Amino acid sequence: MTAVESEGPGTRHPAPETRHQEAGTGNRDRSAGARCPVPGSSYADRAAAHTADRDRHARRAELLSWLRILVFLAGVALTGLGLAATGAGVAIFTAGLVLLVALFTGLARAQRSAERRAEWHRALAGVCEEGSARAERRWDALPATPAPVVPAGHPYAADLGVVGRASLLQLLGPVGLATGAPTLGRWLLEPAPSAVVRARQAAVAELAPLADFREELAARARLAGRGRVGDVDRFLQWAEAEPWLARRPGLRLAGWLVPSLWVLLLLLASQGVVPASTIAVAFAVGVAVTTGAGRRVLRLLGTAAPGSATFRLYADQLTLAVRPPLRAPELQRLQSVFMGGGSPAALHLRRLRRALDAAELRYSPLLHGVVNVITAWDLHVLAALERWQRRAGRQARGWFTALGELEALAALATLQHDHPDWTLPELDEGADRVEAEALGHPLLPPGACVRNDVVVGPAGTFLFVTGSNMAGKSTLLRAVGANAVLAQAGGPVCARRLRLPPTALLTSMRVSDSLEEGLSFFMAELVRLKSVVEAARAARETGGRRALYLLDEILQGTNSAERQVAARRILEHLLEEGALGAVSTHDLALADTPSLRPAARAVHFRETLLEGADATPVMTFDYVLRPGPATSANALALVRMMGLG
Repeated sequence: MTAVESEGPGTRHPAPETRHQEAGTGNRDRSAGARCPVPGSSYADRAAAHTADRDRHARRAELLSWLRILVFLAGVALTGLGLAATGAGVAIFTAGLVLLVALFTGLARAQRSAERRAEWHRALAGVCEEGSARAERRWDALPATPAPVVPAGHPYAADLGVVGRASLLQLLGPVGLATGAPTLGRWLLEPAPSAVVRARQAAVAELAPLADFREELAARARLAGRGRVGDVDRFLQWAEAEPWLARRPGLRLAGWLVPSLWVLLLLLASQGVVPASTIAVAFAVGVAVTTGAGRRVLRLLGTAAPGSATFRLYADQLTLAVRPPLRAPELQRLQSVFMGGGSPAALHLRRLRRALDAAELRYSPLLHGVVNVITAWDLHVLAALERWQRRAGRQARGWFTALGELEALAALATLQHDHPDWTLPELDEGADRVEAEALGHPLLPPGACVRNDVVVGPAGTFLFVTGSNMAGKSTLLRAVGANAVLAQAGGPVCARRLRLPPTALLTSMRVSDSLEEGLSFFMAELVRLKSVVEAARAARETGGRRALYLLDEILQGTNSAERQVAARRILEHLLEEGALGAVSTHDLALADTPSLRPAARAVHFRETLLEGADATPVMTFDYVLRPGPATSANALALVRMMGLG
């Protein structure tokens, strides 16, 4: 291990926003202690341009709306004059009315187009505004990203800020709620095999400079994500199910019988063959057919049709996904999914949308009731949807899965683009340690993030991190862990260079007692540490991933004498299992035993105490990791600073 193994960021992880105030000193012109440059981003300029376009199209839509009103009033006036016209005047007024109707229709289409353009630029502006907030770590300016379900006892999610506010998941985005968000959550919670990581890295490297493509993909995901929660899942369940109407030939025949009977009876009544009252027969048959299967048909339509507008947006996304010629194998694989099955996925969704548009009639109850009784409308719409279901339904899940993966890769690429000083790590199956240059915590504001070199390993050793309160010990461990999570998801890491083996990440940091489970703080810690040791043993026995443990102030819930004995035994177990790891502690004597002394690679953080204007101590930190154990403590000084000395 090198002489200086260092910390990633600066302040404590629970409050990354405060680092601006705390990291004002100690900047050094070397990789150990170097600060992250603030990413130069043109997000603000692009957001302003899109906002101006949004306002321009919104003003045009409003103007067109007023013009429609004027044309409508002109049509009403012309109709009134036409009622009093005679001779050639009738033809003139009729022609004028036809022109006004055509003009009104054209204005309506132009207004809808302007409104859609305004909405599109609003979405693009939102993506850029969120991009600026992410780059600057302004968490309050970002929407909450729905967190995936984290399995109970997950080995690192709760300790490393993987999901929730100010988390890795919130740092990545924006992505679709039904597509990219679940995919990113899964990637962050489940480390990928090395080959998959390398494939994702190649895709991220190609997508990083494609800013327009990524922003347009994100904006369409943002718009599509406004649908109801669960719409896509319900649709996919319907798409993969067996068609309902196809197994009921009698009902399908009745669907054609209803309109045929209306046409036949109307024709016969008009010729005087049957009395006009006979048409009541067609009405009765229509009511019987549509009422008999009505509830089930409407339920199926509701499941299959979560919203034609939403599927128009997904079709637009899939059209965009195959537009640029991409070279990375993973991107080509995704594009082949979108283009497979004989027809492009976007074309299938546009065909689906036409059937879904027809299904929207059910939201106009009066008109729907009349049309349904005369034509058995719902049965014909459901038949069209089931034809689509048989033709393309089994492919739909693959499209949405691939779309989620493309959005997730674009989100990782955005992270790379916004932080050009970050790197794509080297995942090396033969590596026996974690080696990083200029490692920082990815969740800290770049201008306030102190970065250092750090090495964890090889097996048979552990990084022994000491230092005073608030100096940065916990953040060092979280920096190592958070970057390992990003690395094994296929994304960039906050480092100049990072090389690591495939790891099974194990942490014990934010342990708390549990009234529900009847666990004291000490017992909760023991349970957590037992799971860490067992997972390290399992990793050794399977010969797959190398265990990487990060333990922060372990076994605080008991007296110092017992804590030392228990903590030493746990570390001995982990060393026996060949795990890599780092331990932070205030207990300088923890590693002072014959079994641990040769294995401990001691490093520490330092604080500076100055006398303030009112003779009270003022403490500053440079967040630079130095070799050897800590030589000072600050607990009593902090007590005095709080006025309790």
